[in-house]
Amino acid sequence: MNRLIKYSLLSSMLLTQVVDAKSIAIVGAKVHTMSSQGTVENATVLIKDGKIQRVMQGDAALAGYEVIDAKGKVVTPGLIGASTSLGLVDVGFSAGTNDSNSSLTSISKTGAAFDVSYAINPDSSLMAIARIEGVTSAATSMGRTGQLFNGQGALISLADSSNPVIQARGFISTRVGNSGADTVGGSRSVLWVSLEKALAEAKFAIGKSLTPSDEWHGELSRADIAALIPLVKGEIPLLVDARRAADIRQVIALKQRQPKLNIVITYATEGWRVAKELADNNISVILDPEANLPYGFDQLGSTLKNAGRLADAGIQVSIGMETHNIRLARQHAGNAVANGLRWEQGLAALTINVARLYGIDDQFGSLEAGKTADVVIWSGDPLEVTEAAELVLIAGESIDMQSRQSKLRDRYLQLQSAKPMQYIRP
Repeated sequence: MNRLIKYSLLSSMLLTQVVDAKSIAIVGAKVHTMSSQGTVENATVLIKDGKIQRVMQGDAALAGYEVIDAKGKVVTPGLIGASTSLGLVDVGFSAGTNDSNSSLTSISKTGAAFDVSYAINPDSSLMAIARIEGVTSAATSMGRTGQLFNGQGALISLADSSNPVIQARGFISTRVGNSGADTVGGSRSVLWVSLEKALAEAKFAIGKSLTPSDEWHGELSRADIAALIPLVKGEIPLLVDARRAADIRQVIALKQRQPKLNIVITYATEGWRVAKELADNNISVILDPEANLPYGFDQLGSTLKNAGRLADAGIQVSIGMETHNIRLARQHAGNAVANGLRWEQGLAALTINVARLYGIDDQFGSLEAGKTADVVIWSGDPLEVTEAAELVLIAGESIDMQSRQSKLRDRYLQLQSAKPMQYIRP
């Protein structure tokens, strides 16, 4: 039987057992809890009212639970997209509005004030494509503002919900490499002075009133300052796109000057060259582990071994930098494992490490009592491309395992010769 068809049938069989279930027991699986409990063989995962109740070995009296037989399967927490623009863009070059990009505006002089939580579309077709592949939540932000910062990102659930936002204004991102320098003044000499000045002004404004009735003589707008104050206080992360070793060293120096900053480096393509310094300064990274070619002069040291080398140095590594293809994050993690990252680190890079990075690990990223029941049942090893998600629960609710892509697949599996397919309504 075609493997994709088999997965669809298995998913349908499982779904019939758990529709509208409030109490669920997943039994018999190998469960990677991503907690101190570790991996549990022949485990039972108990879920009640959208929360994890307990993960235990073996089974017990399960009266009142809808039982899912997962013998021979693998269970993990839902995957978390570490750096995406999900909900902001479907087709980047279409005639419609692309909410992941913006043009200059007088409201913000740096881009820090922009808030993507207003723009997220839960009906985006990319949501379903990602969630049937096991991605249950994500960090989403703008990709380009033409200014110093790419606005305030949000943490979202991929559940079929009208209100997907888990945390608005959860982080701010910037770029200090080639693309950032090209945007801000055409030189790193201008970019870094602009960045330092913006952060210094925000620190100065802590405790001051920013209401319209009060005078404000700063160069940044009140909206920018209000967005940056939580950042300089270390309450939300600053994601910094830095690829070459020299740029990463400048980010490390910034962290040393301002230790309260919660800095996360994205891409970190040459991060392996400064791994010890990153570890010594407790700076986490979000990687594209597929980067293995020198696409620019700021990534001449690209290597598939980057993730493994950074993790070996004690750095918290997260993986999942995509929007349209965030579903491939587990393949990227698998490739990183094939090039030196330990398997457990690969799965952590998709789950608990991302949750810790954004400060939501009290609710997401692992299967522990009291946490949100974002759970995936896999046909086998989730880091193998030949395996697939068979059932996905988000907050304890089973999702429809269909997307635009799966519907197109099913439509064209059986061609009808009488009429061209465009004349046949699905």
